[in-house]
Amino acid sequence: MAVVILLQVRTGGRGTVRRKKRAANKSSNSDDKKLQVSLKRLGVTAIPSIEEVNLFMEDESVVHFKNPKVQASIAANTYVVSGPHEQKALGKSI
Repeated sequence: MAVVILLQVRTGGRGTVRRKKRAANKSSNSDDKKLQVSLKRLGVTAIPSIEEVNLFMEDESVVHFKNPKVQASIAANTYVVSGPHEQKALGKSI
């Protein structure tokens, strides 16, 4: 049993050194897919025709989204705003 485990980790031939750990194959797409599944479970629906969104932060800055993708679940009190954004000072955006 131990020989089988050792053979799975070895990268080269019989005399090579074992790797310290296995390389993790992670992709950013898997995180996005998990997020989409979670949002679908909440029952979010897309809200069309929103041209811009401004989020006013406590540190007196504004996160400005132009032509964002907005999704909402009113029952879960959840709103999702995604897309390209800019972070500006409060005086510059008004």
